[in-house]
Amino acid sequence: MVPKAETLAVYVSCSRDAPAVTLSDGQVVSAPLVWFPRLADASERERSDWELIGGGIGIHWEAIDEDIPVASLLRPENFMRLPDKVSRRATRRKRG
Repeated sequence: MVPKAETLAVYVSCSRDAPAVTLSDGQVVSAPLVWFPRLADASERERSDWELIGGGIGIHWEAIDEDIPVASLLRPENFMRLPDKVSRRATRRKRG
């Protein structure tokens, strides 16, 4: 079996609502800008000043010290933390 190549970022654009990342396989993925508070608070100029890191495994914005791994866009459930309030409700349901 041949191992699957890692999907890498090749280009990034960022609207007022979401970053859009073009991947090496042609997909374009995005996520709500509110998931990335530093990026949400950044100016349009700061959002447009990105660089690929690790050969495309992630995107870095130097001016705001923000890094977004491609994996977090492809599988956000593995990277996003639920607010404490939601986590406590889920824990209570499991016990009850």
